[in-house]
Amino acid sequence: MLSSSRAALVAAAAKLPRLVTRYGYCTTAAGERQQQKPLSPKITTHPTRNDRAKDPRWKDIDMTRAVDEADVVIVGGGPAGLSAACRLAQLNAEKGTEMRIVVLEKASSVGAHIMSGACLDPKGLVELFPDWQERGAPLHTPVTGDKFYMLTEKRAIPLPLLPGMPMHNHGNYIVRLGNVVAWLGEQAESLGVEVYPGVAAAEVLYTEDGSAVKGVATNDVGIAKDGSPKDSFERGMEFHCKQLIIAEGTHGHLAKHLINRYDLRAGREPQTYGIGFKELWELSEDRWRPGYVEHGVGWPLDSGTYGGYFIYHLNEGSPLAAVGFVVGLDYSNPYLSPFREFQQFKHHPHVAAALTGGKRIGYGARALNEGGVQSLPKLTFPGGCLVGCTAGMINVPKVKGTHNAMKSGSLAAEAVHEAIGSGEIEPATYEEALRNSWVYKELHSVRNIRPSFHLLNGRLGMFGGMAYTGAVWYFTRGREPWTFSHGGTDHEKLLPAKDCKPKDYPKPDNVLSFDLLSSVALTSTNHDHDQPPHLTLYDDSVPGQVNLSVYDGPEQRFCPAGVYEYVELDDGSKRLQINAQNCIHCKTCDIKDPTQNINWVTPQGGEGPAYNGM
Repeated sequence: MLSSSRAALVAAAAKLPRLVTRYGYCTTAAGERQQQKPLSPKITTHPTRNDRAKDPRWKDIDMTRAVDEADVVIVGGGPAGLSAACRLAQLNAEKGTEMRIVVLEKASSVGAHIMSGACLDPKGLVELFPDWQERGAPLHTPVTGDKFYMLTEKRAIPLPLLPGMPMHNHGNYIVRLGNVVAWLGEQAESLGVEVYPGVAAAEVLYTEDGSAVKGVATNDVGIAKDGSPKDSFERGMEFHCKQLIIAEGTHGHLAKHLINRYDLRAGREPQTYGIGFKELWELSEDRWRPGYVEHGVGWPLDSGTYGGYFIYHLNEGSPLAAVGFVVGLDYSNPYLSPFREFQQFKHHPHVAAALTGGKRIGYGARALNEGGVQSLPKLTFPGGCLVGCTAGMINVPKVKGTHNAMKSGSLAAEAVHEAIGSGEIEPATYEEALRNSWVYKELHSVRNIRPSFHLLNGRLGMFGGMAYTGAVWYFTRGREPWTFSHGGTDHEKLLPAKDCKPKDYPKPDNVLSFDLLSSVALTSTNHDHDQPPHLTLYDDSVPGQVNLSVYDGPEQRFCPAGVYEYVELDDGSKRLQINAQNCIHCKTCDIKDPTQNINWVTPQGGEGPAYNGM
């Protein structure tokens, strides 16, 4: 049976003179498959969707690439990637090996693309660097207080947080994760790792026979928005390696390619996601409680929409607090705007009381893995492995994943070092090591909490999930003999607009709540306007013919940066406009697009948000 969204897509496409597919082909009345002419002006000009060998503008351009070689290349300089790099360097020192380790990070500086709460469980850090305090790790705020609330429209009802429950935060630290990652980068370099920020890995390279990965290529630069070469065009560079570690973070585009090529999700649940928002606030001194942690659920989300909030009070000299909000991307109403739900949330009397007199100084958003252990793909492939949020290591009810990401990076490093030493192509011992670690034990114990939200076909919603946590998990600690399913992918959960009620959100007051574009400005995101949009479409006609007509253009609402908008043409029709320069690299569009027509690829290195300790 087709899902509701897929059925809607087929029904809408069937009304066209020819059946248009996402790949731009059609079926004639005679049953012949022909190339479909575009039904709207060209949107996608990116070279990943246009063959430059057939484009006369590229005829005389030299397309050879320079090649560099390393023993290990790590794509992504986040907690998992840098932990892998540091552990490999430690193994070099311990075992007397001389492996060259290279980290490629697309952000302009290490930590500039990092956005997290974050309340850090230090377990992974302690194992990697037992002397982290002497090394000056920026963990300045131990948790001193911990509360959990259920919000109704007017009230905040406190709920008990018992020791051993996932959200109990005794022993954890409130951190600005971007600063922690920048510190990890310094540790890696001090150990001899080569860390290259501003370098975006754009393509996976394979051996001549295609049997294994041999490295990555960085993206070409100097391509005009229409897809033609500029005078400044430079071909990307190839990095060949014995082992490739993919540490791109949630829903990375290289990981997506590798998962599909090697069928790494075979026999596993599909990944499910949330979108997380964070604002950094400078509070009034009388409302600042250094070390205080608060989580909660409820208003303004309805009981059928998964999500919650956090407020963390930092102790870093000035009265700062991180205010965040998460919405599960398995929501069904295309009129829902996660960004506007977040803005409305801050007007709750309980939250407004904490923020009144303060000033918002930062904003960011990113997608989060919520699938848990049943959604982990196979972690290895010929020539490399997946680590951290690339694989999906977040403990959702604990609202933490950095400790698991760091541990997975360390375990992958050990397996990769062993594979190179023995001449093995695939670091096969990594998956077994992870399964025998505290990471897997932790994820397995909470595996049913997130999908319990869907009990009785979701009729119990948030209340069902909370009831399960209280009545079952607290007593079994995950030892129950069953494992719940997530019930399909997030994009399949979206219903046609005709079956849903439009949502009316209050206008921002510019005191507690704000508009989208002023929020995006706080990310300092930047992209060269004159380059092909890195938000690519498989078929330029689908947004107008299906997304807009069937789902009322949900990309206008689920994007947290105003990238997608429908503009009216002279003939009265509407066309999707992609404002790629606004993109903050959250990947939500690639996840939630109901037709799966959007494919996020990396822009030029050094572009995107420039978060300052987010």
